[in-house]
Amino acid sequence: MQILLAPMEGLLDAPLRDILTRAGGVDRCVSEFIRVTERVLPERAFRRIMPELGHGGRTPAGVPVRGQLLGSDAACMADNAARLAELGSPGVDLNFGCPAKVVNRHGGGASLLQDPEDVHRVVKAVRAAVPSHIVVSAKMRLGFHDDALAEDNARAIEAAGADELVVHGRTKAHGYRPPAYWDRIAHVREAVGIPVVANGEIWTVEDARRCLAESGCSAIMLGRGMVADPGLALAIRAELGWPACPADAGRTWADWSDLQPLLHRYWQLIQLRVVPKHQAGRMKQWLNFLRRRHPQAEEAYQGLRTLNDSRQVAAWLEANIARGDQHDPGPGGSEVGDNHACAPLTA
Repeated sequence: MQILLAPMEGLLDAPLRDILTRAGGVDRCVSEFIRVTERVLPERAFRRIMPELGHGGRTPAGVPVRGQLLGSDAACMADNAARLAELGSPGVDLNFGCPAKVVNRHGGGASLLQDPEDVHRVVKAVRAAVPSHIVVSAKMRLGFHDDALAEDNARAIEAAGADELVVHGRTKAHGYRPPAYWDRIAHVREAVGIPVVANGEIWTVEDARRCLAESGCSAIMLGRGMVADPGLALAIRAELGWPACPADAGRTWADWSDLQPLLHRYWQLIQLRVVPKHQAGRMKQWLNFLRRRHPQAEEAYQGLRTLNDSRQVAAWLEANIARGDQHDPGPGGSEVGDNHACAPLTA
């Protein structure tokens, strides 16, 4: 009975991991992908994507983060996995699900699902390269053009030594168009003996209930659903009678009043990690998701929609959003000073 927070390039990065794990209900996170090409990446490349490496591989709320690698060269993936483990990642996750054209064109992400032998080769090399106590997991879609090889790919991942598999219930061709085919996740789960986590199109407690029933899984991964509703993981636990995470004992979600201080914290974090010209866009991106669930977020989005100067955004937030209790980010803080422009949402 676990709830995982999904990796989503250009959206669910270290600042938002910080915020959503503060909201509660999450057992574990996966970082957005670290792209591997033909060499071992420098340490700063790992820490840029996963600053939690500097703090025991955990967010400020104490939730572990597993670093994710994306690439197709088995030997190079193995070398980088070994380096990621050395840096303190609680596990190594492998990306076989990214549908982005630029990634697939270079043989990464979901494109590998066209040949289960390629998938097996990457997982096997990574498993051999990292210590046995380090978990190796994978995240895959149902397939590339179609789902004909879904079970074969899952078996290849298991046979190569992976400890866990997350299945996004759509193919690359489906993109993010609903629905997610949770019943096909059930077929994949039945084909392997390792734990399978269901992912895709879980926006509400009822979605979670149906996903669990149709997939037969006992764990789910939340992505855009929790971005839109930061209280979703806690609500799922409460409604389904799941035990609370250790850090969440007694925590409740009071909706918009709890969310407002987190908006201020998020703004502080993106100011530290995102170049100024993209800061307003990142705040508006999150508010655009939040307005699916919160009427007040619609008002905030409209208030900020035409603002692009970070100083104007800061002034608007100060005047219109309650700060509440502001706390330091703690030992796993996301305040890392290497600013970078975040990419559009692709995975």
